[in-house]
Amino acid sequence: MPALRTQLSDTDTQSHTESSHGRSDAAQVAHDGLVAVRRVSEALHEIVDGMNEATMHGASRLPGWTRGHVVSHLARNADGLLNLLIWARTGIEHPMYASTADRDADIEEGAPRLARVQQEDLRAAQQRFLRAADRLSPSDWSAQVTDRRGRPIDASLVPWMRLTELLVHQVDLGVGVDFDRVAELVGAQAEPFLHYVVTRFDNRADVPAVRLTVSLGDDASRVWTLGQGDQVSEVHGRVAAAAAWLTGREYDGADPLGGDVPRLPAWL
Repeated sequence: MPALRTQLSDTDTQSHTESSHGRSDAAQVAHDGLVAVRRVSEALHEIVDGMNEATMHGASRLPGWTRGHVVSHLARNADGLLNLLIWARTGIEHPMYASTADRDADIEEGAPRLARVQQEDLRAAQQRFLRAADRLSPSDWSAQVTDRRGRPIDASLVPWMRLTELLVHQVDLGVGVDFDRVAELVGAQAEPFLHYVVTRFDNRADVPAVRLTVSLGDDASRVWTLGQGDQVSEVHGRVAAAAAWLTGREYDGADPLGGDVPRLPAWL
């Protein structure tokens, strides 16, 4: 998978080798992601901390999951990604989860807990993740780890994994956050955020051939290609609609994607 930093526009890239703060490419990628993670996580905590018992245990937008499931998942995802940060720092293999069954069981066990317990657990897990990220040296971010599916990734992408979870699941909670709000929250990190999601479709035979053009505002745009094939679908739109489509969610805003928009397989 190509390094995220080399895919950014000139206005986002401070240097091909070292930033103005002396960070390596990998460390700069991680730093940019963590800036957004801290901002977006505070928005999430504000939402979750405002939930009462009825809201927490009401239905989310994900089939079969309550909001408690979503919050429980977000907490355990933080701990899973913390494991990858430990792996990157120590060099000792430390997978996200012991197994998929254990991951699922932890989510189910956590889902029915009291709202206050869920709120405190989510905040504590997020703080553990951020503290672990702060312990990594610039060179640690260049280490290779594997994601939940066993695919190798650079450690510098771990913050972007967390950011994507935080953004998409705010919508999944079903409490009024939509993808237009996601676009606002991700802000200047919209391009690398979308790039991370697009790369989840790399080297997959089930992905239709698409040329995706996304308007980033101020007359800037970015083009990605997905899949392979002779029949290429041209798809264009803004960040909010593109993020919803790429992550398999419905976009019900005022500015949907244009073009011949195919259905994508699950991005994870």
